[in-house]
Amino acid sequence: MAKHNAFYAQSGGVTAVINASACGVIETCRRHSDRIGHLYAGHNGIIGALLEDLIDTNQESEEAISALRHTPGGAFGSCRYKLKSIETHRAEYERLIEVFRAHDIRYFFYNGGGDSADTCLKVSQLSETMGYPLTAIHVPKTVDNDLPITDNSPGFGSVAKYVATSTREAALDIESMCSTSTKVFILEVMGRHAGWIAAAGALSGESPEQAPHLIIFPEIAFDRAKVMARIDEAVKRHGFCVLVVSEGAQYADGTFLTDSGSTDAFGHKQLGGVAP
Repeated sequence: MAKHNAFYAQSGGVTAVINASACGVIETCRRHSDRIGHLYAGHNGIIGALLEDLIDTNQESEEAISALRHTPGGAFGSCRYKLKSIETHRAEYERLIEVFRAHDIRYFFYNGGGDSADTCLKVSQLSETMGYPLTAIHVPKTVDNDLPITDNSPGFGSVAKYVATSTREAALDIESMCSTSTKVFILEVMGRHAGWIAAAGALSGESPEQAPHLIIFPEIAFDRAKVMARIDEAVKRHGFCVLVVSEGAQYADGTFLTDSGSTDAFGHKQLGGVAP
């Protein structure tokens, strides 16, 4: 089988998790050197491909690549850049294929979340339309644990541990001072439509009596009166109340508690500030 090159890019938020995945991709490509020549990484994600700003990972030592498993941040630079629809921004996709063709890239690995998976699909569809043979593979990264048709989101384990630990530490602080200080503490966590991360807060308690006393999920309509009553009950019973609240908490009509009216780089409603 003929040997061709590969392209890898990082997308979205970065942690040691995304670099560990980069390590896996690079080491696996090296084990198949009979089929994959050079593995290029895009500098600052997909933008690296559009600008033809490529990093030849073949120049890195095995030790440097192995160290990615424990390296924080994004080793090659990431981005929050969503490719628009093929119909309205076809030239952008054609530019990608042009760069891939120029460097004999036949394998495309895109490491990110749900929007990155969508980009990967669009690139695959366009390459087929243009008659350019390209194998496009999405490498899951996100802390969200709700990517469809995906059996593992590597980032979820890290955020679950972080949220559980933070909830436990905050609860101990509040409990120690609640008689004369703060009685209610709210930990706001990520999760626009799925409550996996919020649910991880429950891992901090060894029994139902321990904090968090209440978890607010985006899947369950927010009932202000009911929530306030539960908080009051917890304070009277324990002397304090700790809540874990998903940023995507919403009312029965689907309105987010914190819809700022603006959108992020991917066109999603900008959330944040649900705790106040």
